[in-house]
Amino acid sequence: MDRLIPAVIGLIVGLAVMSSCVFVVNERNYAVVFALGEIKEVIDEPGLYFKLPPPFQNVQQFDKRILTIDTAEAERVQTSEKKNLLIDSFVKWRISNPRTYFVTFGGNERAAQERLQALIRDALNASINRRTVNDVTSKERDKIMQEIRANTEAAAKLLGVEIVDVRLKRVDFVPEISESVYRRMEAERKRVANEQRSIGAAESEKIRADADRQREVILAEAYRKAQQIKGEGDAKASAIYAQAFGQDREFYRFYKSLEAYRSSFGSKGDMLVIDPSSEFFRFMKSAEGK
Repeated sequence: MDRLIPAVIGLIVGLAVMSSCVFVVNERNYAVVFALGEIKEVIDEPGLYFKLPPPFQNVQQFDKRILTIDTAEAERVQTSEKKNLLIDSFVKWRISNPRTYFVTFGGNERAAQERLQALIRDALNASINRRTVNDVTSKERDKIMQEIRANTEAAAKLLGVEIVDVRLKRVDFVPEISESVYRRMEAERKRVANEQRSIGAAESEKIRADADRQREVILAEAYRKAQQIKGEGDAKASAIYAQAFGQDREFYRFYKSLEAYRSSFGSKGDMLVIDPSSEFFRFMKSAEGK
């Protein structure tokens, strides 16, 4: 029994030593192996690995996933017009070189974030300072984000990290200039609205004038055709009258006289003062007009 206890203790110590010699690297992490405080190896492939027991060798793991730096409060940045803007941004980054990252920051993620924030802040100021408010808020917003990333990429690489993306989440005016900016925007919108109304009125007059011209052309063409048809009708009527007159002149005179009587005495109140012996009454006296 006395000999069994040392054996068990020895087994436990052996297992402890063996467990300290084995470590696992998952797909989300880098593993940096240190030998007496110096970096011996960087492992970026997942799997089961072996090392010497502490203090000869130890392992520290770093996150290889994309990390986010979100500004706690908006940065106050001045434009080329000396207008102050409040800009809220965030940065996507990751460790690209674990060896350089550890040498630079000692594995302290907070220190890395603060350093990257300083780089982004300097690049943001440099980009905004030479642009107008309109450029920052609308025209060149995407260009500014690309520019910030390009300007910080080289410096970040020296720190062992990679800038994946930079985004401007929100761009606001500081309270003291918001009211004046809103008034200017309102005046600009009113100017554009009045300009559009003027253009609309001009187009309306143009359309109305064109419609009136087309109306006159259509009426003139219709009147011409009506006169042409009327003339053709009068010509045919005259031809028929002439043909009837040629066939029986006396009947034609009699018919025309009846039409004249009908037109002259259309109502009871009609009165005609004329000589009874006039040619007008010849068929009143006799059907033969004698």
